[in-house]
Amino acid sequence: MRIAGVELGGTKCVCVLSQDGATIVEAQRVDTTDPETTMSAIEQALDQWRGFDAIGIASFGPIGIDTGAATYGHITATTKPGWANTDVAGRLRRRYGVPTAFHTDVVGAGLAEGQWGAAKGLHDHAYITIGTGVGVGLISQDKPVVGLTHQELGHVRPVRMAGDDWPGICSFHGDCVEGLASGPAIKARAGVAANEIAEHSPIWPQIAHPVAQLCHTLVLTGIPRRIVFGGGVALGVPWLLPMVRRMLDESLGSYGDRSLLGDLDAYIVPAALGAEAGPLGAILLGQHAFAAK
Repeated sequence: MRIAGVELGGTKCVCVLSQDGATIVEAQRVDTTDPETTMSAIEQALDQWRGFDAIGIASFGPIGIDTGAATYGHITATTKPGWANTDVAGRLRRRYGVPTAFHTDVVGAGLAEGQWGAAKGLHDHAYITIGTGVGVGLISQDKPVVGLTHQELGHVRPVRMAGDDWPGICSFHGDCVEGLASGPAIKARAGVAANEIAEHSPIWPQIAHPVAQLCHTLVLTGIPRRIVFGGGVALGVPWLLPMVRRMLDESLGSYGDRSLLGDLDAYIVPAALGAEAGPLGAILLGQHAFAAK
């Protein structure tokens, strides 16, 4: 079984091929520019591997994942210039005539971390990426949690840290988690990138607090047996997750059966697959499409 995968990100796209559904044997990077240029470059990469059995696409969003809706396979109300209402999955399905799966890039990474990475052996977990944005993928019984649409939990409105009234930068919500804790938000607040801010800067508690509030929300869904963090900010700042763990502990207090979470050092963990999580997740989505044909 040969599976093609496409991780379509906001700045770059990675096209991959797997011969066994578990390892990548070919990969090609494409810059994400305007839709037509980018999609044509993706097709040029995939054309080299024609004869694959399915395609999995893990894309930046928001996207349409309802297979019965006209917007399925489309990037929908994105703020990325020119990309709103772009048909991604349908175009590739028509070109190659194979089963095609389409979901968010964060769900793809979450699936891969569950199969091979930091949540291996668990059937239910959450994957949070903190980088250019804040995204969440919820995985239950080894599959994405879906309903009306995919999760947009990076845009929940957290309880604000006492004394912190910075308005945030989200163009939709201002002080949602993404507006307070994403890479661009940190730079807007501090004037420098996250990796240039000293460990003991008073800014870090203000960043960790909304992230801990997001984790509080995820715990109360009753789904994740572990929360895995990826993205340049989460993985590039070694003191951030310890701070998030402490704040989550304080936020939850004594509510519920805390023994279910176990040691928070093992409950909130960094991702293990690095840059391969997204492309491997796209391969897993392709496997799902092939199995469902």
